[in-house]
Amino acid sequence: MRASKIVKILATAAVAAAVTFADVALAAHNDVKVKTNEKIGIYLTDAKGMTLYQFKKDSPGKSACAGDCLTKWPLYYQEHVAPTGDLKASDFATISREDGKKQTTYKGMPLYYFAGDKAPGDVNGQGARDVWFVAAP
Repeated sequence: MRASKIVKILATAAVAAAVTFADVALAAHNDVKVKTNEKIGIYLTDAKGMTLYQFKKDSPGKSACAGDCLTKWPLYYQEHVAPTGDLKASDFATISREDGKKQTTYKGMPLYYFAGDKAPGDVNGQGARDVWFVAAP
């Protein structure tokens, strides 16, 4: 085999490997996972382990959290969610909010973070004002 042909084959293999690794990294970045806390049970997190919440005042496909609310409860959005474990991709969707931003939903309900959670596994927003709860599968 000629050296130029070998170089082309190796270059093609290198590009294919790079694309595969990029796809795996992207999927990991978009993961939604199920975690367990002994006090509250099972709940959803993002790829980094940060807890996802739902707001009792929301309705399917519509967020009631706006303005100052979003300062304490930032919205969660991933263009492509990659659920892990027993979670189904079909349970996740994207809505367009009235403020023009996009937000990821789980079973129709918008998902949020809590600004008071500082580390993966924190669930400090659970039960806040009796209207904020961890998103549970």
